[in-house]
Amino acid sequence: MDLKEQFEQAVTESKSLPERPGNDTLLQLYSLYKQASEGDINADPPSNPFDFVAKAKYEAWAGLKGKSSTEAMTEYVELIKKLKG
Repeated sequence: MDLKEQFEQAVTESKSLPERPGNDTLLQLYSLYKQASEGDINADPPSNPFDFVAKAKYEAWAGLKGKSSTEAMTEYVELIKKLKG
């Protein structure tokens, strides 16, 4: 199975983990997914300073700027394996 197939399988498996990951792990999964599928962040920061969720997501994704999609896919797959136990 190539990396893209492993990544797609991990995305599917992320929806049925044995227990819900903590917020930090969820942000990590989100940012790795976005970096793997879309590359470097291409959106403006959230305009509402009180939208803390959007701000956290934006900052998590922006923190991966420069990471290749291959690296992000690999890290996502490894993180899902770890969360599955």
